[in-house]
Amino acid sequence: MVRYTFKKEERLCNKKLLTKLFQSGSSFILYPYRISFLPSQHLPHPIQIVVSVPKRRFKRAVDRNLLKRRTREAYRLQKHILHTFITHHEEELLLAFQYIGKEILDYQTIHKRMGIALAKIQHEYNTHHMAKGN
Repeated sequence: MVRYTFKKEERLCNKKLLTKLFQSGSSFILYPYRISFLPSQHLPHPIQIVVSVPKRRFKRAVDRNLLKRRTREAYRLQKHILHTFITHHEEELLLAFQYIGKEILDYQTIHKRMGIALAKIQHEYNTHHMAKGN
């Protein structure tokens, strides 16, 4: 049975890991997100994520929080797509979802794009990480 939870251990808060993710991680753009990922080790949870929305585009904190909430909810409901893949390969992954859209999208659009994004992360992980033999 799939558990649709999003616990504190799944949030990426460690500044060293965040710096490492953005400096040496792979990334791609899938509108409305720029997605960065980095295989890692010794994490408290197999996948840790961070969601960011730029203050430059969305001046009001209410709008930024709304987009972050919608993104986390879409991830929470679809994370099993990626979670089973990562745990099957006995790997751990750092993920960053940076919102790059210029307008506030509705939840249905964000949910649909998140599903596509998680499938693409799985594909990118296969092509980059597994090809290197790591």
